[in-house]
Amino acid sequence: MAEQSIRSLYSSAEKQRKDIEASWDSNTATYQQNVAAAIATYDDCLKLADRLSLFSPNETLEDLTSGDLQYLLINYHLAELILRISSKDRKSVLQRAREAFERYLSLLDHYEILDTAQKKLYADYTEYPKTFSTINNADPALRRGAKIANFKLEKELKSKLEFLAKNPAYLENDDDAVRELQLTNIRLCTHKTFQSLESLNLEEQILAMAPAQRPDGPESLERDYRERMGLRDKDDRSEERLDMRDKLSAVNKGPILSSGGKPLRPFTLLDSRQTLKAGVFRSGHNLPTMTIDEYLEEERARGGMIEGGGAASGLSPEPDEDNYEKGDEETMKAREWDEFTEANPKGAGNTMNRG
Repeated sequence: MAEQSIRSLYSSAEKQRKDIEASWDSNTATYQQNVAAAIATYDDCLKLADRLSLFSPNETLEDLTSGDLQYLLINYHLAELILRISSKDRKSVLQRAREAFERYLSLLDHYEILDTAQKKLYADYTEYPKTFSTINNADPALRRGAKIANFKLEKELKSKLEFLAKNPAYLENDDDAVRELQLTNIRLCTHKTFQSLESLNLEEQILAMAPAQRPDGPESLERDYRERMGLRDKDDRSEERLDMRDKLSAVNKGPILSSGGKPLRPFTLLDSRQTLKAGVFRSGHNLPTMTIDEYLEEERARGGMIEGGGAASGLSPEPDEDNYEKGDEETMKAREWDEFTEANPKGAGNTMNRG
C-alpha cells in the first residue's frame, strides 16, 4: 500500500512537471503557481521516500528494484523546477537548485551509478564547486571537440530512450530491459546535471557583478531618478551647504596675510560689495554681449574685414573721366612701362647658355 502511494504521488508530480515543460508562457502568474505546486509534490515524494527508508546507506545498486530506480531522479527534477522560479532574489533560487543537484549526485555516487567520466566530473565539482566547468581546457579547438562529444553523447542517450519508449513489447516481462531504460534515463539526467551546474556558476558570476538593487517604492524610484539627473534632495543640499559652511569657516579663521605679507588662506579681491552682489545670480558661463550681425558691423566699421572676392574681384573699376590728375598719373605709368620694355626686351636678362 505504501509503495502504491509513493508511485501515485510520483506519477502526479511527473504529470505536473511535463505540463509545465509543455507550456510556453512562463511569465504568467498561473505558470509560477504550477511550478510551486509541482515543487511541493516532489517535496512530498522526498518526505515519503525518507519515511519508507527507500534508499539506505547499507544498500547497493543491486538492492534497488527496477521500479524504485526512477525515484533516484526526484532531486534532479526538483532542481530543474526550482530554476524555473521567477524571483527577485535570484541568488537564493540558484542556491536551492544547487543543493538539490548535490543531493542527487551524492545519492548516485553512493550507489556507484556514475560512470568513469561522470565520476571525474563529480570529483572536480566536489573540489571546486564554484568554478566547476565540464570543459576544463583553454584551447579553443579542444573545447570545441569536448562540446561536440557532449552533444553526441546526449543525442545518443535520447535516441536510446526513444527506442525503448517506442517498443513497449521490449519492456514487457523483461526486468532487465526496464532496468536498462531507467539507468539510461538516469545517465542522461546526470549529464544534464553537470551542464546545469556549469551554467549555474556562470549565472552566479554575472549576478556578482551586478549593482546592488534598491528597495522598491515610489520614494526609491524618485531618488534614483534625481541621482541620474544630477539632482539632489532639498535635505541633501542643505546638509551639503552646512558641511561646506563648516569647512569654510574652519579655513577662513585667522588673518589673511602674515606679518611678512605672505597669504595664509585663499581669498578673492573685489572692487566693491556691489560686484559680489551682482555675481550671485549670474550663470556659470560667459554670456554673449552682442549678436553676430552687430559684431560684423563693428568689424566692418573699423576696417577689419576685406569685402569682395569671387568673379567680381577681377573687374577693374570704371575710370572717372573728370579726374584729370588720375588720368595723367595712369598715362605716365603707361609711358614708363613702355620705355622699360623697350630698354629690356623679353629674355634680355637670361644669361644662361651664352658662349
